Order: sequence, then structure tokens, then C-alpha cells
Amino acid sequence: MLRKIVGALILVPLAIVIIAFAVANRQSVMVSLDPFSTTAPAASLTLPLFALIMLSLIVGVLVGGIASWLGHGGWRRAARRFEREVGELRARIDAFEAAAREPSIVPAERAPPPRLKLKPPAG
Repeated sequence: MLRKIVGALILVPLAIVIIAFAVANRQSVMVSLDPFSTTAPAASLTLPLFALIMLSLIVGVLVGGIASWLGHGGWRRAARRFEREVGELRARIDAFEAAAREPSIVPAERAPPPRLKLKPPAG
């Protein structure tokens, strides 16, 4: 419940700021993708300033998330390997515990073998 209240206390003002920003920056801007011609660009896009800024933020978050995900690939691979090893070790422990629960067959006590009788050395 507290988490929902804190989330609302953060998200509601943030939404108000974003809406105010969008209303204040409705003028259109031209984004040129042609570095050679500034007067008549071959590839250009006209959109509201707030849309350009929001789109830039979304693209930045996506690129950062992908870069972070790719950077942590080694950690995920190591975690999978360790999980596999833990599973194998747990199986071995279970096998040892099962073997310990079974009654073991201990050979009955036998009498020691007869002693050797050697002849005295001839001399």
C-alpha cells in the first residue's frame, strides 16, 4: 500500500510536468537528416518540439537498456552455469543421502586366520 502511495506521489507530479511541457512546446520544428543541404534537405521531418524531445528520450532509454543487457551477457551466462552446477551437486547429495539411509551390508565378524607356523632355521 505504501509503495502505491509513493508511486502516485512521484508519478502524478511527473505527469503534470510532462503535460505542461508538451503544451508549452507545441511549435513545429524541422529535423534535417541531410548533412549536405541546409536549405532544401532531401530527408527532413517536421514535428512538434515536445514530440522530438520525448522521442529522443525514448530512443535513449532503449539504446541504454540494450547496451546494458548486452554488457551483462557474461553475468547471465555465469549464473546459468552455476545454476546447472548447483543442480548437479544437489543430485549428488540426494544420492549420498539415499545411500546413507539404506541399511548397509556389513560382513559378519570372522575369526582371524590361523597363525603361520614356521620351522626354525637349520643351522
